[in-house]
Amino acid sequence: MYRTTISEFKLIGLKLDKKTTNEGGQSSIDCGNLWQKFETENFVEIIPNKLGEEIYSVYFDYEGDDTKPFSYFIGCKVAIDTEIPNGMDSLLIPSDNYFKVTAKGKMTGCITDAWKRIWSSEINRTYKYDFEVYDERSKDWSNAEMDIFISTT
Repeated sequence: MYRTTISEFKLIGLKLDKKTTNEGGQSSIDCGNLWQKFETENFVEIIPNKLGEEIYSVYFDYEGDDTKPFSYFIGCKVAIDTEIPNGMDSLLIPSDNYFKVTAKGKMTGCITDAWKRIWSSEINRTYKYDFEVYDERSKDWSNAEMDIFISTT
């Protein structure tokens, strides 16, 4: 884990149509369904003006801490002036301070383990925008690596 500052960037993709919660495993169902739609409808290929092939999943608009409802978004980084295609959403991630946590191992268990470490850590979370970044390192699900950025003071 280490602290970093990230400049503002724009994403285009899909937003969950309602808030979800970690209670009772609901977020796993809701977020999993959104991932299914994102992948089966091949959104990564149709998002315009992508600045890379990375996929971002974002947790934001928290109603409190990680036990309270939050919004969820999946998309790709695009040029800031990119227009939003019909049927898609956009999300602007503001400049902020983040703790970077790297998850390594078998998917999706390594992600779950990383979040458990985050939840039990001493990170002074702000619950603004937290996001996961999936890139080339995460393609081999038997030996994956991906980064999680946690908004902090």
